Amino acid sequence: MERHDLLYRLYDEFDAETLREHQSFVDLFPPVDSRVALEHWEDAGEELDRLKREIREALPAGATFAEVAAYADREAAFTALDLHARYDRAVNALVLDVDETLRSAGGTDNEIPRETLHMLTELHDAGVPIVICTGQTLENVKGFMIQGLGNELVHSGRFSIVYEAGNGVFTPGHGSHTKRLLYEDLDEAVRGVFDAVRSRVLPDAPENVRRGCHLQGNEFNVTLKPNFETGGADAEAVIDDGLVHLIDLLGEVVVDRVADDLDLTDLDAADPDADDIDPAARGAAWARAHYAAADPEIREVIEAVAVDGDDDTSAEAEAIPEPVAALFDRIDVGYYRADAAEISSLELDKVAGVEAALDVLDVRDPFLLVMGDSKSDLRVMGWAAEHDAGIAAAPEHASADVLSHVLDRDELVFARGQSATMLRTVYVLNLLARLE
Repeated sequence: MERHDLLYRLYDEFDAETLREHQSFVDLFPPVDSRVALEHWEDAGEELDRLKREIREALPAGATFAEVAAYADREAAFTALDLHARYDRAVNALVLDVDETLRSAGGTDNEIPRETLHMLTELHDAGVPIVICTGQTLENVKGFMIQGLGNELVHSGRFSIVYEAGNGVFTPGHGSHTKRLLYEDLDEAVRGVFDAVRSRVLPDAPENVRRGCHLQGNEFNVTLKPNFETGGADAEAVIDDGLVHLIDLLGEVVVDRVADDLDLTDLDAADPDADDIDPAARGAAWARAHYAAADPEIREVIEAVAVDGDDDTSAEAEAIPEPVAALFDRIDVGYYRADAAEISSLELDKVAGVEAALDVLDVRDPFLLVMGDSKSDLRVMGWAAEHDAGIAAAPEHASADVLSHVLDRDELVFARGQSATMLRTVYVLNLLARLE
């Protein structure tokens, strides 16, 4: 009998909803010291075994379909079946963003839900490596992943953290390959820019930015974070000002770094009406022009700051001297409204980190579940699509470009705080892929 027909029988003939409720209760029941509660948990476990036994005895491959019913509702199970029909492959690694993907400030109190943590554990125990792929610092991510998943899982040899959006990879249990500092492979021109920006970004900042922001403790990226509640009006205002300051400072540093490759002829040709503007100011203007042209959100912030009375240092992206533009083209500016402003290397994005993590984990011929919500996650999704290396999922509040990609591919969109839904779907996909 076909998988499709067996799934229909599973959800039409058996009480799959009750079975799933019992499975969730048994899996997620918190430890308590109550004898009555423990007896209730034991009773639920016995009823769970009975419901699974009915399915095992009635259906071909009944043990597998009992597990399907235990972890997925009808919609998730048929989504998994559609994915199996389309790709005929099991997922052999997870690549997962954290903030606003695994957890959501608006739906999960900024904690990874217990249900999500449990499904990660189930997939890991089934042999699926986990790659956490985030812009956060290593120590921060390692701390809450050990707290949520346990030290044994994190140090199992099948768990990796791509941190600072691809600047480093941490894969415990792999000897000399445990920590790979990818940013050390960048040439001095780029590393020197980051060092200079980091040393000046707060000391040279306007007072409101200096008092209203702090530097995230990155190894390489330079990230301004607000000293206000993320998402609030105060955080948005200071991050907008911090973004423009960061861009201006980046322009100044880049012009200083390539000064030997510029002469007055270059400067006059780039901006013939601004002979009295010093190179640092020109660098700021060029940086604004370059990054405004690259990102509409950044353009809006720059234009708003200018309207509020900032000095006019406008320029055209086409007029930027080649040595300056070439270095800009290697450095990305990230803007996360009311959350962060940062610079990172375009040569070390999440794709580079994921490739390095998969190499250390020895995942050959990858077929990934990539989950994320932002532009940096979209690059990984695009890489997976280009190489026929996986499927993509996103929360419903993801950026428009991410949602467009996901909807065009497999329509794997989940509600805020419901990342476990996609993990359950993949768990069932892998169960179905095991059937002959």
